[in-house]
Amino acid sequence: MGFHSRYLLVNGKEVETDSEGYIRNLDEWSEDYAVALARQEDLELTEEHWEVIRYLREYYQEHSVQAQVRNMIKHFAQVWGKERGNNHYLHAIFPKGGPQKQGNRMAGLLRTKGEH
Repeated sequence: MGFHSRYLLVNGKEVETDSEGYIRNLDEWSEDYAVALARQEDLELTEEHWEVIRYLREYYQEHSVQAQVRNMIKHFAQVWGKERGNNHYLHAIFPKGGPQKQGNRMAGLLRTKGEH
C-alpha cells in the first residue's frame, strides 16, 4: 500500500494516522482526538458535528461498516428536519471530504471501502 504514517498530538501523546489522517488503531480514538484533528483541519466542532460523529461511531459499532451518506441523510432528516438533514448541509459542515471522509476521520473510523 505504501501509505506513510503521520502522528497527531493528542494531550501530549502521539496517535498514529495514515497519510490522509485516518486513525490507524480504532481503540486510540477519544473526543480529544477529534478536537485535535479538527483543529489541524481548521474545523470548529459544533454540537452538530458531535451528533454526526456519535452517529458514525454508533453505526459502525452496530453494523461493523461505515455509514453511507444516504444513511446519514435519512437519519439526520428525521432528527434535524429536511432543511439541515440533507446532503448539501452535511457536506457544508464537513468541507474537507464531506461527512463520509472528514466525518469518519473525526470519528476515528477507517476510510470506507472503495475510497482512494
